[in-house]
Amino acid sequence: MTELRALTPHAAIPTEQATRDSRQRRLLRTFLPELIKTERILAEAPEWVSTQVLERVALKDVTVPIYRADIGSKSPDVPAFLLVGGVHGLERIGTQVVLAWLQNLLARLRWDRHLQELLDKVHITVLPILNPGGMYLNQRSNPNGVDLMRNAPITAQDRSAFLLGGQRLSPRLPWYTGDPEQGMERENRALASVIDELMVGRPFSLALDCHSGFGWEDQIWFPYAYRRRPMRRIASVMALKLIWEQAYPNHNYRFEPQSRHYLTHGDLWDHFYKQVNRTGEGAFIPLTLEMGSWRWVRKRPRQLLRLDGLFNPLVPHRHQRVLRSHLPFIDFLVNAAASYDGWLPVREEESMLREAAIMHWYREHG
Repeated sequence: MTELRALTPHAAIPTEQATRDSRQRRLLRTFLPELIKTERILAEAPEWVSTQVLERVALKDVTVPIYRADIGSKSPDVPAFLLVGGVHGLERIGTQVVLAWLQNLLARLRWDRHLQELLDKVHITVLPILNPGGMYLNQRSNPNGVDLMRNAPITAQDRSAFLLGGQRLSPRLPWYTGDPEQGMERENRALASVIDELMVGRPFSLALDCHSGFGWEDQIWFPYAYRRRPMRRIASVMALKLIWEQAYPNHNYRFEPQSRHYLTHGDLWDHFYKQVNRTGEGAFIPLTLEMGSWRWVRKRPRQLLRLDGLFNPLVPHRHQRVLRSHLPFIDFLVNAAASYDGWLPVREEESMLREAAIMHWYREHG
């Protein structure tokens, strides 16, 4: 980790804090405590963690930054792992899981030599809150009313679910894709800049985007969402699934392409997957953790009386369980990225795993 000690990591934090008056600080503590926690974690991080502001979103009463934290090797030849939270402002638990993992990682970095050695072999980038404006306003979309997960320039190849699959009728309705002539929203442009810098040209990269709100169980989704046919690197996803299940046979995740549930317009990760893998050099696998919130509501139906109760565990012990339960999977992905050459399929193995993936996820279910 010595190569990273020359960084000046946390200048972004006091700069942002210095621009706020007491009223703005009070508003953020009330409506966006996740941002306050992000700033505290990053301000207290070891010196080899680099922090920057990707973008600032101006609201009526306050301006909120989109933070990026980087750690690990600076070499462009090592694999990379990207962890994202807060794409949907209502799904605060996604950001909270990201922060729980980041806090765990940074605490261990102070004494864990094995972790320090691992980070010489991989680069990690964390975006804890991609949509701070939406989270401050307690809404799914960004402040412009655009659903960031329906905002990429990609169109479903078959009929998508009404409204849910993305709609261009009005930003007053959920799942608004935005105006395609305006391009992607500033939050997504910030994410695109990270993808272009971090993923393109790497030998291997993984991303995990943390969401909540769909289903009775926790799911790991992968592309595509815009079509039902398999992605080109489906064999790599099957290989990743197999090594996860071998190491953690008692896990409770369901691995599936998102298209098994519904098709959508404008899916971010479909777009970035196609962009990064277009050249055929290296490999990029984007995953989405979809935490099943329906069981939280089933166990506490009165959560339905609160908008955030549809997407977040409100009972303290369930909240704590969620925060700790996903840490092993994120750690696994970091290790899998660092050691990609030990499991990523090639040649005959790739052909075999591709056929197994098609049988498992596509032909078997028609």
